[in-house]
Amino acid sequence: MKVSLISDNLQKNILFVNHAISSRSQLPILLNFLIEAKEGKLTISATDLEIGIMTETSAKIEKEGAVTLPAKTFVEIMGTILSGKISLETTQEGLVLTGEKEKTVFQTSPAEEFPKLYEERGKQAMTLQKGTVGKDFSKVVFAASIGSERPALSGVLIREEKDGFLLVATDGYRLSLKKQALQDVKKTRAEEDVSMLVPARVIKELIQMEKDGGGEDVKVYAVREKNQIIFVQNETTLVGRLIEAEFPDYEKIIPTDFSTKTILEKESLQKAIKAGYVFARQTSGIIKLAIEKNRVLVSANAPSVGKNLIEVEAKTTGEENEIAFNARYLLDFLSNSTSETISFEMTGPLNPGVFKETSDPSFMHLIMPIRVQESA
Repeated sequence: MKVSLISDNLQKNILFVNHAISSRSQLPILLNFLIEAKEGKLTISATDLEIGIMTETSAKIEKEGAVTLPAKTFVEIMGTILSGKISLETTQEGLVLTGEKEKTVFQTSPAEEFPKLYEERGKQAMTLQKGTVGKDFSKVVFAASIGSERPALSGVLIREEKDGFLLVATDGYRLSLKKQALQDVKKTRAEEDVSMLVPARVIKELIQMEKDGGGEDVKVYAVREKNQIIFVQNETTLVGRLIEAEFPDYEKIIPTDFSTKTILEKESLQKAIKAGYVFARQTSGIIKLAIEKNRVLVSANAPSVGKNLIEVEAKTTGEENEIAFNARYLLDFLSNSTSETISFEMTGPLNPGVFKETSDPSFMHLIMPIRVQESA
């Protein structure tokens, strides 16, 4: 293999591909990038067998070939190289990277040892229009579990409905739901209703891929035989393995009515929660909300440090009430909300609290409360 290309183009691509490298892998080959030079493109691939990422960079190919090399070392070295033209060539020493004033030799392993990201794409299932991914998926993916023993809780449910798509994620303590999502989807396999459980990790990388790709359309391929989903945007491919588990019956826990409803400014509530978290994080992360007619009192108490109370203007209908939540859950929701004002509904201190965006009635976020002692 012998190729030459611009270093800046390669640096940008390998940073994203590196997201598929796991430092905990027991298979040494999975700590490597697969580098392939073919048909005017330099292709970089990585996988941890759960997700795979592949990206192409235009290059001058003098000799085609493929090899693998340590990903961490390659990323670190590329980060030190000045902008300009570089060459990559396989020799008896390994893979030689040559720049204007540097030369680095990487130890390599045969490309044949590297697992394939996928056998074939299959037929295209749909196209996600530019801007759709970040706008809709960002509202739900943060509620999925990280490293759960229940695989279904670590995914995002994507289900086709009459008026769009339903997106749902939950970790058992909170739940995000977006109806009428992905409105600009163009289906290419109209005979199939889409219903799949996609790992949250894959969705997070998809959001980043769309962002890095300048908001271009994303083509989606579902390979049912291999239980894979493949996203393609420009020169980048993201591969994920669908979760084979039954998603929880989430509808059972969504309240059908409420005794208290209050509307308040998101930014004011967010600032109050952040201030309370300074104290809340010293204990169990507990933030209390006291809902009154014209205000919500946000308070936190850490006996060894201190306490605070902040008043947030609100318009409340129904009963005055109190409830406590994990502060981190509140901040996660507020940081992912795009609405200037939000509504909060509850039926009692031990029942789930429901947050909604006044600008988007198709979205809701539910958080389970924390039982606290009156003295707290």
